[in-house]
Amino acid sequence: MDLSSSQHGAYHLITVNAARIDAAAAIAFKEALRSATSGGTGDVLLDLGQVAFIDSSGLGAIVSAIKMVGPDRRVELACLTPDVEKVFRLTRMNTIFRLHSDLSNTALGQTG
Repeated sequence: MDLSSSQHGAYHLITVNAARIDAAAAIAFKEALRSATSGGTGDVLLDLGQVAFIDSSGLGAIVSAIKMVGPDRRVELACLTPDVEKVFRLTRMNTIFRLHSDLSNTALGQTG
């Protein structure tokens, strides 16, 4: 799974460079995410702008990120495509994660 990592304001920004996070990719995604977040500081912001499809395995992998980063860091999501955002809302995962419509809102702490 291809992830890129950078600093975005106070956030540790992790961009998912894949079209799908599904059962076939979930384990690789989790391992890549663990590697990208280990030893980091600050809240994690996952940029899902390139992800067009997510299934329950992908949701589980993202939820596991909460445990990975520990109790002192939050995991937030940004740039969800309409289909991915629909899955988060239908499963009520939008109540677990703060969703940002784009990256510009994150610096101001706004949600979209």
